[in-house]
Amino acid sequence: MIRGAACFRKLFQSSAVSSKVAAKCYTAQAAVQPAIYSSDEESADIDWDNLGFNLMQTDYMYMTKCSDDGVFRKGQLNRYGNINLSPSAGVLNYGQGLFEGTKAYRRDDGRVFLFRPEQNAIRMQIGAERMCMPSPTTDQFVNAVKQTALANKRWIPPSGKGSLYIRPLLIGTGPILGLSPAPEYTFLVYACPVGNYFKQGTAPLNLYVEEDVHRASRGGAGGVKSITNYAPVLKAMKNAKANGYSDVLYLDAVNKKYIEEVSSCNIFLVKGNVLSTPIAKGTILEGITRKSIMDIAHDLGYTVEERLIEADELISADEVFCTGTAVGVAPVGSITYKGQRIEYKISSDLSCKQFYSRLVGIQRGVIKDERDWIVEIE
Repeated sequence: MIRGAACFRKLFQSSAVSSKVAAKCYTAQAAVQPAIYSSDEESADIDWDNLGFNLMQTDYMYMTKCSDDGVFRKGQLNRYGNINLSPSAGVLNYGQGLFEGTKAYRRDDGRVFLFRPEQNAIRMQIGAERMCMPSPTTDQFVNAVKQTALANKRWIPPSGKGSLYIRPLLIGTGPILGLSPAPEYTFLVYACPVGNYFKQGTAPLNLYVEEDVHRASRGGAGGVKSITNYAPVLKAMKNAKANGYSDVLYLDAVNKKYIEEVSSCNIFLVKGNVLSTPIAKGTILEGITRKSIMDIAHDLGYTVEERLIEADELISADEVFCTGTAVGVAPVGSITYKGQRIEYKISSDLSCKQFYSRLVGIQRGVIKDERDWIVEIE
């Protein structure tokens, strides 16, 4: 994974994108940060103990636009609501859109923190280059996320009760008829309080290995968080859930034998002291949580491998788990492959529970943040 804005600039400038567009997308600094509207109202009237992963309208959303100059202007907070789109908008006709997901956490002392938002900004920039779109600078992105979180502060769950899920969107809103990049783009951010992603809460996942439907193929956009990656997996997910499974594990589209990822999260295998995850070669989304768990596992003395993993290896794995901003770290209880149900032991000493405990400890300030992953919203 490319690390840091400087590394991304190098990638971006060496790509087929012209230096002119690169310069536009990398304005030295974002426009002066708009005033942050803080909500001093009392906490939202929500049953925090039964908070699921459902859409809930909050107070504010952030929005800014850019046109043919490729530079995003000073954004502003507006009341949460619908946006106007031309029927010929690029995102509606040609799927020119990206999204990100990050979270704001409230600690016991009431302070609010974000987890590695600059990594989401860089990933959006990489995706924008692939989708022929301009993108906000890292500063613009992080400031927009901060403003959205602070403006919706009363919706942030108490410590340990959930988080404020923040959804940045970059979409082609300009009208276009022929197949071409849109003439205008909108960057917006909204938020929603959430609990567990899966309906079974923290219960182990039961996955189904899909052999016929593929999430992505080589040369496509599977490695970026494009909106076009998600609708094609809905049918496979629907069928799996109708048969009692939590989600679908996809295989590679070429050999149809290497595991790639689950519909909305990355996957890991543990065998002894070795942690393995599928290598990212343009068909797997490089998750922020994925990267963080790999660093944590290394700190805890595990050997960490990114490699091709055959589906047959699922049979001999000691442990399997999934990671993602939405799902967190979720243990897998079973995987069904070629009609065979593979069961995994679930106990309190699972490696994934150690990783998750350390991750949450860093987010809550209980464990020292050695890598500057945490960003306080002030």
